[in-house]
Amino acid sequence: MKVWLLLGLLLVHEALEDVAGQQPPKNKRPKEQGDNRIKPTNKKAKPKIPKGKDRDSADTTPKNPSIMVQAMDSGRFQKPAATMSLTAGQTVELRCKGSKVEWSYPSYLDAFKDSRLSLKQNERYGQLTLVNSTSADTGEFSCWGQLCNGYICRRDESRMGSTYIFFTEKGELFVPSPSYFDVVYLNLDRQAVVPCRVTVLSAKVTLHREFPAKEIPVNGTDIVYDMKRGFVYLQPHSDHQGVVYCKAEAGGKSQISVKYQLLYVEVPSGPPSTTILASSNKVNGGDDISVLCTVLGEPDVEVEFRWIFPGQKDERPVAIQDTWRLINRGLGHTTRISQSVITIEDFETIDAGYYICTAQNLRGQTTVATTVEFS
Repeated sequence: MKVWLLLGLLLVHEALEDVAGQQPPKNKRPKEQGDNRIKPTNKKAKPKIPKGKDRDSADTTPKNPSIMVQAMDSGRFQKPAATMSLTAGQTVELRCKGSKVEWSYPSYLDAFKDSRLSLKQNERYGQLTLVNSTSADTGEFSCWGQLCNGYICRRDESRMGSTYIFFTEKGELFVPSPSYFDVVYLNLDRQAVVPCRVTVLSAKVTLHREFPAKEIPVNGTDIVYDMKRGFVYLQPHSDHQGVVYCKAEAGGKSQISVKYQLLYVEVPSGPPSTTILASSNKVNGGDDISVLCTVLGEPDVEVEFRWIFPGQKDERPVAIQDTWRLINRGLGHTTRISQSVITIEDFETIDAGYYICTAQNLRGQTTVATTVEFS
C-alpha cells in the first residue's frame, strides 16, 4: 500500500514540473479558480438559418424574379409593384432585361396607333416609354424574353415582368370608353365581362340594372368584380340580359359609367354554319344572276368569305358585296347574319358551272357550292 502511495506522489510531482516549465502566452493571465471557461469575443457570427419549415418561410425570393424595372425621376431604377397608381400626365419608362424583349400594353394604345407610346430594343434591354399619360391608358403593362431558334421564337416563361398601372385623372373615376353605349354578348360556354374598370384603386364599384332599376348583387358565385377586367359573369344565362351600368365612388365623389346592352347568344361556338343559294340554277344568255352565301353565327365573331367561280380564270368581271347585321330570333336570342353575294351581268357560256363559297371564322371554315347551268 505504501508503494502505491509513493508512486502516485511521484507522478503528481513530475506533472507539476512539466507545467512549470511552460511559458504562459503573452497578454494572458493564468486562470484563476472560478474563471469562465468560455472567453468573451467581439467577432460577429453569421446567423444560422433554421432547418425545415422556418428556413423555407425565410426564403421569399421568387423562383423567377421579374425582369422589369421602372425608371425614376432621380435617375434610379426600381422594381415596379404588382399595381401602381400614377397621376395622369406623368411619363412612364419601363425596361426589361434581354436582347429580344416583347411587350404587351392596353389595347387602347394599339387601336389608335398612339404616338405617345414608343418601344425600343437596345443591346441588353427593351424599353417602353409612354408620355403625356391619360386615364384611358390604365391597364396591364408586361414584357417577356424571347427564345429563338432561327426565325422561330417562343415566349420564355422564366423571364417575364408585369405591372398594372392606374392613371388617376381629375373627374375620371372610370377608364374612358370610346362610345356611350356598348354591347356585351352572353354565351353559355364562356364568361362575359362588363368592362367597368376604374382609375382609382380604392374606388367602390357597384353594378346596376336600368330597368327595372335596381343594384345587381355581386355574390362571388354568379358575378364577381375584378378591378383589372370589370364585372365578370361566370355562368351567363338569358335572365342576365338587359341594359346595365356601373357606379363608382371615391374621395366623396361618384360617377356613372356608360351603358351596356347584355344580349344572350343562342348560336354555339364552332366553324361557320353556311348555306348557299343561287337566284336561279338555269339561266338564259344575257340574263343577270346572283349567288348568295349566308352564315348564322355568334354576334361578336366576324366571318370572311372567299369565292371560286367558273369565269375566274378568264378574269370575268363580277361584283362581290359582303354585309352583316344582328337579328333577334325570339326570347331575346341574338344572332349575327353575315352574307356575301356575287353578281354576274349578261350571263355567258363561260359563267356556267360551280360557284363555291368558303366562309371562315376564328374557329374554322366551311365550304358550300351550287351549280348554275346555261339554259
